[in-house]
Amino acid sequence: MRILLARHGETPWNAEGRYQGQIDIPLSPVGEAQAAALGQRLRELQIDRAVASPLSRARRTAELALGEARAELLGIDPDLQEIAHGEWEGLLASDIHEKDPARLRAWREEPDTVLMPGGESLRHVLDRSWRGLARAMEGLGDEDTLLVVAHDAVNRVLLCRILGLPLSKLWTFRQAPTTINLLEGPGIDSLEVVRLNDCAHHTPFFGEAKHRAL
Repeated sequence: MRILLARHGETPWNAEGRYQGQIDIPLSPVGEAQAAALGQRLRELQIDRAVASPLSRARRTAELALGEARAELLGIDPDLQEIAHGEWEGLLASDIHEKDPARLRAWREEPDTVLMPGGESLRHVLDRSWRGLARAMEGLGDEDTLLVVAHDAVNRVLLCRILGLPLSKLWTFRQAPTTINLLEGPGIDSLEVVRLNDCAHHTPFFGEAKHRAL
C-alpha cells in the first residue's frame, strides 16, 4: 500500500510566524496556489481513499489536491488535527519568548519534554494521529493509494515513529507547505519512507521551504 502524507498549504499565520495550533486559520492565496499545484501533480495518480484533518487549511488542501472528480473520496478525522498549543495559539514566537522563554527554549531543544500550556505534548499527538492513520488504512489492499492531509507536528511525529527516531529528533527534517511524504508497506507497522518532504511542485530544488512557527 502507498500513503501520500501531505501537509496543508501556507496560511497567513504561517507567513507571519504565528502559532496557530487548533485555531481554524484558512489557507492564504499562496496556500491555495500551493494546494492547486499539488492537485496538478497528483492529477493522473490513482488515489483510492483520502483523509484530512477537520481544520479548514488541511481540508481545503485535500479538496484541491483531489479535484472535483475525486471529491467524494475525502473523509475527515479529528485525530489528525494539529497539536494543541494551548496558551501559545495566536502568538508570535517573539511574544512567547517574552512570556514563556524557558518552555520555548525546551520546545526548540528538547521538544519531547514539553507539555504545551493548556495544550498537548508530542506523545499526545503521536498517540491520536497514529490511531487516525491506522483507521485510514483499514481495508486497503496492497496496490491501493491513500492520501492523508494533516499538519506539521502530526506529520513529524508520524515520520519519527516510522523512521524509528525518538521525538527529540523532531526538528531534524522539514515539512514544507503541501509537501508530500511517500510511505509504502503492507501495514502500519511495516511502513518505509520512500520520499521525505517532497515539495517540487512549488519549490525549486535548493529553494527555501522553511516554516517560522511550530
